[in-house]
Amino acid sequence: MALANKESLVIGGEYIYGLINRGFGEIIPVDSEHSAILQCLSGENKAGVESIILTASGGPFRETDKEKLKNITPEQALDHPTWSMGKKITIDSATLMNKGFEVIEAHHLFGMPYDKIRVLIHPQSIIHSMVEYFDGAVMAQMGVPDMELPIQFALTYPDRLPIQSRRLDLAKTGALTFFEADYNRFPCLKLCLDAGRKRRHFAGNR
Repeated sequence: MALANKESLVIGGEYIYGLINRGFGEIIPVDSEHSAILQCLSGENKAGVESIILTASGGPFRETDKEKLKNITPEQALDHPTWSMGKKITIDSATLMNKGFEVIEAHHLFGMPYDKIRVLIHPQSIIHSMVEYFDGAVMAQMGVPDMELPIQFALTYPDRLPIQSRRLDLAKTGALTFFEADYNRFPCLKLCLDAGRKRRHFAGNR
């Protein structure tokens, strides 16, 4: 099943993967970040993974003075700098709540403990996520901020088919930058991480 709804895993990941581990199918992620992780894991031994690195654009407020955040309007929060999305996910992206959901989703999709899942702010949205291996190698999946590729890859997995879409031009892209996520600026991200860890503790598995 190609899954584009992260909330189902956030709410019922233990139950869903309880079924999958008994042989009831397979989930292929559509989210660009999780599609990127799947592609970076392809052909590799998962036992050699040191960490999964989810990238986040940081939304429209990644550089806004913290004192000004209390006066932000909904219209400002809906003005995402790199992605065109629906209103709910755009608001959740502005607060990084959506990225917190994606951490929980990655935990279930790839069976990774939370202490092996990291979040980096990457304003250009060119690297969709990365996998770091225990020999120091870091595999990254890159592309324009567009959902055509992850949607097609989920539907044709494990094969790749030609697609008429925008191509990444690295010379025109220029510098790629990365920053640690600021939990003080984005408390919703930490809230999700704490909730995921507590839920795992009480569930006693995965």
